[in-house]
Amino acid sequence: MKIKVIYFAALREQAKKNDEIIETSFTNPADIYNLLKKKYNFTLEINNLKVAVNDCYENFDFEIKEMDSLVFIPPVAGG
Repeated sequence: MKIKVIYFAALREQAKKNDEIIETSFTNPADIYNLLKKKYNFTLEINNLKVAVNDCYENFDFEIKEMDSLVFIPPVAGG
């Protein structure tokens, strides 16, 4: 299935892109993040992230469907 992945902050810098459409057989954010972590050498561990599917916060075991939009949200520091 195809899904859209949107990158923010450190993940955007490490992936060197804002977003992309990926094709995968994985159906939950945890497996997809682990796939992308290997592909882009992400330095953040999954327990340091939040995930949103179609603009709603979800758990990492949430079932993703064709053409869902997936956002991994890293911690943000501000001043």
